[in-house]
Amino acid sequence: MAELCCLGIDVGTSGAKTVLFTAGGAALASKTVEYPLYQPRNGWAEQDPLDWWNAVREGIAAVISESGVPAENIAAVGLSGQMHGLVMLDKAGLPLRRSIIWCDQRTENECAELNARIGGRRVIEITANPALTGFTASKILWVRNNEPEIYEKCAHILLPKDYIRYMLTGEFATEVSDASGMQLMDVPARGWSGEILDKLGIDRALLPRMYESPDITGAVSAVSARLTGLNPGTPVVGGAGDNPAAAIGMGVISSGAAFTTIGSSGVIYAVSDEVSIDPEGRINTLCASVPGKWTVMSCTQAAGLSLKWLRDNVCYKEVLEARETGEDAYVLMGGLAEAAGIGAGGLIYLPYLMGERAPHPDPDCRGVFFGLSAMHGAPHLIRAVMEGVAYSQWECVEVFEQMGVSIGDMLICGGGGRSPLWRQMLSDMYDCPICSVSAEEGPALGAAILAAAGAGLYGSLDEACGAIVKRQKLNDPIPGNRARYKGYFELYKNLYKSLFDDFKRLRSIDQ
Repeated sequence: MAELCCLGIDVGTSGAKTVLFTAGGAALASKTVEYPLYQPRNGWAEQDPLDWWNAVREGIAAVISESGVPAENIAAVGLSGQMHGLVMLDKAGLPLRRSIIWCDQRTENECAELNARIGGRRVIEITANPALTGFTASKILWVRNNEPEIYEKCAHILLPKDYIRYMLTGEFATEVSDASGMQLMDVPARGWSGEILDKLGIDRALLPRMYESPDITGAVSAVSARLTGLNPGTPVVGGAGDNPAAAIGMGVISSGAAFTTIGSSGVIYAVSDEVSIDPEGRINTLCASVPGKWTVMSCTQAAGLSLKWLRDNVCYKEVLEARETGEDAYVLMGGLAEAAGIGAGGLIYLPYLMGERAPHPDPDCRGVFFGLSAMHGAPHLIRAVMEGVAYSQWECVEVFEQMGVSIGDMLICGGGGRSPLWRQMLSDMYDCPICSVSAEEGPALGAAILAAAGAGLYGSLDEACGAIVKRQKLNDPIPGNRARYKGYFELYKNLYKSLFDDFKRLRSIDQ
């Protein structure tokens, strides 16, 4: 009998990625199908759930065909996807409108309504997060306030990946990691909050049944089997939101383990045995994709985006040289930054190009170069930007520590994680080794690992991650470097406080 396999499906913002893995985690075939993003107004962002389903159907059929693996050898399906999106279905299970997705910003008034109905402090106590425009609860209120005829017809509310589950299985179900980003859960209790639902006037019957991430939530129906090529009865597990699934794919499943992503934004995701909530709302707390555990997560809005901005607007010479030599412009920029040395010649950068989320939830703050003088050139600017982004991660880790979440094991991923200099900065500032994992399939691999554990291919999630995830240590902290960064870091933190009122004043003038 051929080796059993698992399917990992990640419903992303730009496309759905479907990957077929062996039980040992080797990718046999992969297919990504893109779909459009609709922005009917400035600040709005929507997608059609049927686009997701069509992309997943095409992806499943493609990987089965490409791999040659018989459908009966696919032991289970795992799901991952963009978090916080609102999917509203009628009694027949048909979408009532396009999904309002995670990056939509239309719900400022509804966040104020949520705080008024429940109390801002109480919202954080129950849902572990302040009222946020990106989360699902405020989107539900927006539809009720602005499209009452649609709200009246709503029979089911789902998240993006859970709509795919419904299309595969006919089951209305979710799991704790994704659901805890809806702002409708009692996150410490890992269940729907009766208090939140009552005070918001949302019927509990609209919400799906809740599971843990490795739990089996249903089986592939005969109809979806004909549409996808899967075997009827194939188990579908709970899965996880995109970052919680990525954590599984990197083996970040135990207390003290964490990963840093330096992409356009910067994310730190850490696992904790106990629920820990920041009363100031600087850090998000969610249920982990590991049963009985929680996570804390930060987001720097403009991490890699800051370096891209500098490349595109300042580093013309490096971009031209890269075109002529075939070298990566970021590699050339990294070499210049290396030569500038720790502290960038007394130049400090605040990475607030897009406002900020963590640890300063402030839409009004803006990017700053502090200490600029005539002696500074491109190497200092590049170094300052890289250090400023790293300082932002360090500041978030300090908040984690204040919350009782310690980090002794840090993995790294994302485009910025390929920079040896950036990795070394983070290792020095965190004062711990920086590691990577060999697989680059991210959330899809995490979803497949959850499927493998849920289907019983491994005795536990720990066993599955231990067998599948392979890590490599890349950087150790250099003795003395943390102390050399410390003075600049303290000044970096103070600058936000000093400029807080001026950021607000700038916004009022700009308007």
